[in-house]
Amino acid sequence: MRLKQGSFLWYLYLDKIYCLLSVRNVKALAEYFHILDVHGKNTLNDVLFYHFLHHVTDLKKAQINIVFDMLDWNAMGEIGFEQFYMLVCMLLAHQNHLEGQFMYRHSRPVFDLLDLKGDLRIGAKNFGMYRFLFNIHKQELKDLFHDFDVTGDNLLNYQEFKLYTIIYIDKLQRRQKTEEKEKGERTRSLYSKRKCHIK
Repeated sequence: MRLKQGSFLWYLYLDKIYCLLSVRNVKALAEYFHILDVHGKNTLNDVLFYHFLHHVTDLKKAQINIVFDMLDWNAMGEIGFEQFYMLVCMLLAHQNHLEGQFMYRHSRPVFDLLDLKGDLRIGAKNFGMYRFLFNIHKQELKDLFHDFDVTGDNLLNYQEFKLYTIIYIDKLQRRQKTEEKEKGERTRSLYSKRKCHIK
């Protein structure tokens, strides 16, 4: 999934640590939401939602409908600004390769969205339907349920899901530190080679 270049969302800035928009960006997003809300009900129905996501992303119709159903948790046939804001943050996190950071920082709201039945558990099938939003591959999903399903019921409760996000972000930070260290060593190596060559 990608944001289409030149769309309104392309110009919004997502904080890389907290995965939130600035106040200025939230205000602009609220104005955009009100422009999209042609019925003046402070909500977007499935048709408006489809056209919005079709315009700003490369998602297929089936994926857009799945996302709408996830956000329309009370089955009213429409979503409000709160759900719209959450979606935009998810899209921007995906665009900036911050999916793990987003899940870590917003683990409770993400868990609640993925818990379609409201029984405080996420099944592999439910999670699998939305894995494209978080850039999780099939094997990663299998590993997730294998490694973190402590109770063995093939369902993740919130504590298991939170543990996954903590370990995922820890692995990500270690990988980034290793890459930075290797980059620094390569830079020093190139610098010393150039220095020797100049002499």
